[in-house]
Amino acid sequence: MSSLIDTERQFHIATLPSEVGRYVILPGDPFRVPKIAEYIDGAVQVAHNREFNVYTGTLGGEKVTVCSTGIGGPSAAIAVEELVKCGADTFIRIGTCGGMNDCVYAGDLIIATAAVRGEGTSYEYMPSTYPAAADFTVVSAIVEAAQTLSDDRRGNGFHVGVVHSKDSFYGQLEPDNSPVSDGVKSRWDSYVRLGCLASEMECAALFSVGQARNVRCGAVLASLWNCQKNLNEGADESITLDTDRAIRCSVKAIEILINEDKLRQGGK
Repeated sequence: MSSLIDTERQFHIATLPSEVGRYVILPGDPFRVPKIAEYIDGAVQVAHNREFNVYTGTLGGEKVTVCSTGIGGPSAAIAVEELVKCGADTFIRIGTCGGMNDCVYAGDLIIATAAVRGEGTSYEYMPSTYPAAADFTVVSAIVEAAQTLSDDRRGNGFHVGVVHSKDSFYGQLEPDNSPVSDGVKSRWDSYVRLGCLASEMECAALFSVGQARNVRCGAVLASLWNCQKNLNEGADESITLDTDRAIRCSVKAIEILINEDKLRQGGK
């Protein structure tokens, strides 16, 4: 029986297996892909379909791919599913987030160890009682990379812990406009009290697909601002749109993983 997805060239991301590396960096924004590709040797565009802009080059002699996912869990899951079909097995999401914890400042990096499943995509992969967790080896590599790119200055640090993934940007940012605002705000307050670091839209889906497909996934996020401080204080909290440090962190973490994998394989 014929199928739209039963082809060598992937239906959504439009790549062939020969065009994709084992290691993949996943930004959300298609326009961020060329910026990341500048840090990868010989990177060239191999496909661009819908929200999926794909470049491939090399780092340390290994093929590395950069593929945008668009906004939200469904499109991120599609990208990972099809990249896995092309042979990829190691993924780092580089994205943006809004801080929730008081320790987070605009410009800080957030390294996700797990994600609150406040979205819908993950429930297509795992039961509701199972956590969406990042791969430990990937988290460790991102932490090592972040240590070399960070210092004690406000907005130049990094934090490691749980993030919150959601489906509705405005539903979360402007909860009073929602007919179900009481539930939205109650859940948010619970996450804050539990120490959740930041809120974003893709990590839970990414980690869930990774766990279901037995591939390694992690994420490093640039905090654009602290939305919780703004909610609590009504203050003009500082804002940044700079993602360069997060980009450099993701690239360096991939380099670390490549070197570790080579050592694990006996230096081949």
